[in-house]
Amino acid sequence: MNAQSPAIARPRFQTVDPATGHDGKVYEGHTEDDALAIASQTRAAQIGWRKTSIAERARLMREAAVVLRRRQDEFAELMCAEMGKPLADGRAEVEKCAFNCEYFAEHAEAFLARQPIDMGGKEGGGPKAFVTFNPLGVVLAVMPWNFPFWQVFRFAAPGLMAGNGSVLKHASNVPGCALAIESVFAEAGFPEHLFRTVLVPSASVEALIGDDAIAAVTLTGSVPAGRKVAEAAGRNLKKCVLELGGADAYLVLEDADVHKAAKVAAAARMVNAGQSCIAGKRFIAVASIREKFEQALVEAMKTYVTGDPRDAATKLGPLQAVKARDEIHKQVQESVGKGARVLLGGEIPDRPGAWYPATVLTDVTPGQPAYDDEVFGPVAAVIEAKDEADAIEIANASEFGLGSGVLTTDLERGERIAADELDAGMAFVNKPVASDPRIPFGGVKHSGYGREVSAFGIREFVNVKSVLIAD
Repeated sequence: MNAQSPAIARPRFQTVDPATGHDGKVYEGHTEDDALAIASQTRAAQIGWRKTSIAERARLMREAAVVLRRRQDEFAELMCAEMGKPLADGRAEVEKCAFNCEYFAEHAEAFLARQPIDMGGKEGGGPKAFVTFNPLGVVLAVMPWNFPFWQVFRFAAPGLMAGNGSVLKHASNVPGCALAIESVFAEAGFPEHLFRTVLVPSASVEALIGDDAIAAVTLTGSVPAGRKVAEAAGRNLKKCVLELGGADAYLVLEDADVHKAAKVAAAARMVNAGQSCIAGKRFIAVASIREKFEQALVEAMKTYVTGDPRDAATKLGPLQAVKARDEIHKQVQESVGKGARVLLGGEIPDRPGAWYPATVLTDVTPGQPAYDDEVFGPVAAVIEAKDEADAIEIANASEFGLGSGVLTTDLERGERIAADELDAGMAFVNKPVASDPRIPFGGVKHSGYGREVSAFGIREFVNVKSVLIAD
C-alpha cells in the first residue's frame, strides 16, 4: 500500500490594523499549483474575451464603476483596517477607480482603433495598410499595498478593455482588498475567471511569470522587486512594465510665492502619509528664499496632525506597519547623524501602532538617506541650491526619475524647466504630481519603464500589428 503524499500547506495571510497593532482577519492563500491552475483558467476565459466587442466590454466596465460606488464605504473600511488609510482617503480612492473605469469604457475604442498607413508614395495607388492593436493575453500584476485599489484598477481597466485577462498577486498585507477587487469584476458581470486574485507569497511570482498562461507582467513596487521581475520576464521573453521607487524633486525658485509653494510642497509630501512613489520628497530651494520657504513649509506641515483614520477630520493616519515606520525613523536618525537638522517632528510617539509625525529636515546633503534614498513616509527634506541651474542639476543627479515639480510664479519658466530640463516621467508646475487616467504615468532611470493609463498605457499590453493588403 502506497503512503499518501503529505498535503501541501496553504499559506496564511494575517492582517494587522496599523492604527492599533492588533491582529485582524486571517486569509487562507493559494498554493503555487493553485495559482498556476487559476492562471490557466484566466487564459481560457481571455480567449473568448478577446472576441467580445469593445461596446460590450465598455458596458461591463461601466457596471464595475457602479459596483465600486455602491460598495465605496465597505472598501474604504477594508483599506483602513489593512493598511491604515483614513476613511476619507479610501472613499476618494474608490471614486478615482470608478472614474478610471468610466474613462476607459468611453475612450478605449478610439485608443485601439486601427491606424491607416499611407503606402502609396507620390503617385498613390499603393496597397492598403494599417496598424491594429490586438490583446497579448493574460497579464500578471504584482501590486503594492499603498493604494490597494487604485494601483490595481490603474492596470486592470485599460488591460481588460484591450481584451486581456488579469491575474493579480497583491501585497501580502492587503489580502482582503485583493479579493474584494476580484469580487467587483464578478459582480459587474465579467466572464468567470477573466480577472482573478491569487493569494501567494512573492516566491511564487517567478513560477507564474514562467508559465505559458501568462503573456506579460506589470509590477509596481521597489527597485529590488523590479529587478527580480524584469530578470524573470526577460528570461522568459515576456513584456513587462515597471513602476518603481521615486525621490521626487520639487524646485523652489527664487520667484516663488513661498507660502503657496509651501502648501503645494506639504500636500505633495503628505499624500497617503508620504507613502507614495510620486510623493514629493526632496524640496530643492534656491538659497535666497530657502529660509523663508522652510518656515512656511514647517507651518504647512504642522496642519497634518496624526489622528484616528476613521475620523473624517484626520489628515495623517498611521503608516502601514511598525516595521516600515521604524525604517523611516532610522533614515531620519542617520541623516541627522550626518548633519541634517530637524525642524519639525522626527520622534516616534509613545503609543501602539505604526505612527510617525509630519517631519521636516533641513541641511540635507549628499551621503544622507534623506538626500540619496527614497524615504517612504511623512518626511520632507529641504536641500539648498545656488540657483536654477544648480537646482536642476541636484534634481537630476538622483538615480530615480518618476515625478518632479517646479514652484515658480513665472509660468513660461516653469514650463521650460518641466518640459525640457527635468529627467522624470512626469513634471508638474505649481501642483503636486498625481496620477490621472487621462495622462501617461511612469518613470525613467531606476523608477522603471513603460507607461500606465492614457492611450499610451492601454497600448503597453497589446500586439501592435502591421497589416498590408495588396491587389
